[in-house]
Amino acid sequence: MVITGAGTGIGAAIAQRFAAAHWNVAINYRQSRAAALRTAASCEAAGADVLLAQADVAEDTDCTALISSALQKWGRIDALVNNAGYTRFCRAEDLAGLNKADFEHIFAVNVVGAFHMIRASATALRQSSIGAVVNISSHAGFTGLGSSIAYAASKAGLNNLTLALARALAPQIRVNAICPGFVDTQWSKRAMDENTYRRFKQQVKEMTPLQRITTAEDVAESAWYLINNGAAVTGQLLVLDGGNHLTVNTPEISA
Repeated sequence: MVITGAGTGIGAAIAQRFAAAHWNVAINYRQSRAAALRTAASCEAAGADVLLAQADVAEDTDCTALISSALQKWGRIDALVNNAGYTRFCRAEDLAGLNKADFEHIFAVNVVGAFHMIRASATALRQSSIGAVVNISSHAGFTGLGSSIAYAASKAGLNNLTLALARALAPQIRVNAICPGFVDTQWSKRAMDENTYRRFKQQVKEMTPLQRITTAEDVAESAWYLINNGAAVTGQLLVLDGGNHLTVNTPEISA
């Protein structure tokens, strides 16, 4: 399988979950090589054959090269997880805080990059008996809340892309998305100092019906289900937030 943005956080957890079940995993990263090497080492220790590949999913040629490398190594691709993401942290009311370039880059990674990867892998996925794509989207795509307006809008676009491609690629390829709310990862910690982050996390826990914070491992387990056990599931947008979407007020920083 191929996982984009797999060096850290959710992507790393997904790679480790599948490696533990002896899946071969292609771990893609753009900049975080040191973290990706650690993730690769943990996957190899679990018994997986690992391909470590640097690629920028915003570049179509990089996506094609990534898939080609996986096919050269294994001769097949059974699943693709589009996890690579980008944001600019900016409060929604700060309309001057984001410019045209910010929007273009966020959409290039979060939406167009996912399309590039699916297009590059479609032929191989059609030949698989599993043929599954999981897009890592966000609760922000439904609520309009998140790290920035551009990020929320891009995740709404990714959700729509998921639905469109689930129709277009059936019956050989299933396409689903996981839409986490707040997830306790380094991604979220970038937005605030340690004390503020700790208070924010406690606030989220208290207002969430299940009284728990979603983890990267929770997302990985959902990806495992959608790829391995969801033979009748396609075109679904799985909200994974402990029930936080049921509350009146939701936090602004999202996965």
